[in-house]
Amino acid sequence: MRLTQFSDYAWRLLMHVADQDGQRTTIAEAAKANDISRSHLMKVAQRLAQGGLLKPARGRKGGLMLGKPPEAITLGDVLRVTEPDFALVGCMAGEWCLFSDRCQVPSALDRALEAFIEVADQQTLANALPSNKAVRADRPASVRPAARSSFAG
Repeated sequence: MRLTQFSDYAWRLLMHVADQDGQRTTIAEAAKANDISRSHLMKVAQRLAQGGLLKPARGRKGGLMLGKPPEAITLGDVLRVTEPDFALVGCMAGEWCLFSDRCQVPSALDRALEAFIEVADQQTLANALPSNKAVRADRPASVRPAARSSFAG
C-alpha cells in the first residue's frame, strides 16, 4: 500500500502551518520551505480547507491557519480528506472477479485497513511536530536534511 503524494504534501503543509506558532503563513512560503510546487500546494490547501483542516484568509493580512487545534487533527483525518479511496484491490472497488463470491482477501484487507486507520487516528498533528525547533523548514535548502516522506517515523 502506498499513499498518494497529495496526502504527503497535505501532512507537510499542515505541519508547516502548525509550526508557525499561530501566525498566518502563505502558500508561497510553505511551498518554498518544503520545496513543493506552489500550484500543487494550492490544490492541497484547497482540499484541506474544504475538509475543515485549514482556514484560509484572503487579503493583505491573509494566509493559512489551522482549522482546528493541532491536537484535534489526526493523520486519519488528513487521509480521509486526501486519499481518493481505500480500495486496495479491484474487487474492493466493485470490479468483477471470478473468485469474488468465495475469496477471503477483501475481508482480510478490510481488517488490515481498519487497523491502519485506527493507528492513523492516534497520530495527531501536535504529537507529530518535532519538539526541537533547531531543524526548521525556513533554513536554507543547503543545510536542511534530504527530503523524505513526512509519513516516515
